[in-house]
Amino acid sequence: MSPVEPQTTDFGFEQVQKADKAGRVRAVFDSVASRYDLMNDLMSGGAHRLWKQFTLSLTGLQPGGRVLDVAGGTGDLAVGLARQVGRSGLVMLTDINASMLGAGRDRLIDAGLVGNVLCVQADAEVLPFADASFDCVTIGFGLRNVTDKARALASMRRVLKIGGQLLVLEFSKPAMPSLQALYDAYSLRVLPLMGRLVAGDADSYRYLVESIRRHPDQETLLAMLREAGLAECRYHNLMGGIVAVHRGYHL
Repeated sequence: MSPVEPQTTDFGFEQVQKADKAGRVRAVFDSVASRYDLMNDLMSGGAHRLWKQFTLSLTGLQPGGRVLDVAGGTGDLAVGLARQVGRSGLVMLTDINASMLGAGRDRLIDAGLVGNVLCVQADAEVLPFADASFDCVTIGFGLRNVTDKARALASMRRVLKIGGQLLVLEFSKPAMPSLQALYDAYSLRVLPLMGRLVAGDADSYRYLVESIRRHPDQETLLAMLREAGLAECRYHNLMGGIVAVHRGYHL
């Protein structure tokens, strides 16, 4: 007799019905979309830009390449990816949230990146693309908001070409206990206050902080990439493990 699959999942520190999580996450990002980039700069002291640049340095993309940016939000990674593949390439920017996707589209237009970028509202768990469509798939700070992470990883592997690479940039677990204590004090106390004062929404930022705590640590996520069928999987810790980039190939 097969085990009964749980019908609830994490929404921050709260347990909610799986069917309800996507809608609740959508409401969070509807609320924060207009201040999302400003808050990222304030919360990380601008370090998120360096983390994204490091991720971009790992893509191995060449002019003419095809790349998918999943849960790409306001388009930080997509801008860099579009410059890597050039006018002969293609970047597909997707997000489940229309408000975030609209902000990303506007950023790309403002950067003069048109013609080689398409924006599609899509769920990471059921990507609407053919098998083996992309040379690279990226997801930056989006995986922890997905209801079924294993299903999303399998979906991203499916659309990779043979030899293609998946890159997952996400908050993770600090490697040193002393760093964890400082990080907890800052993120659990300061960030929701900052969200209230700057974005007028402490609850959404409290969820975003809590979702980091519920996200798998480095080794657990590494195992999940392997279980999704990816090979040569490894990760790079940034800022002592506060952030990590996981990567694996479809071989």
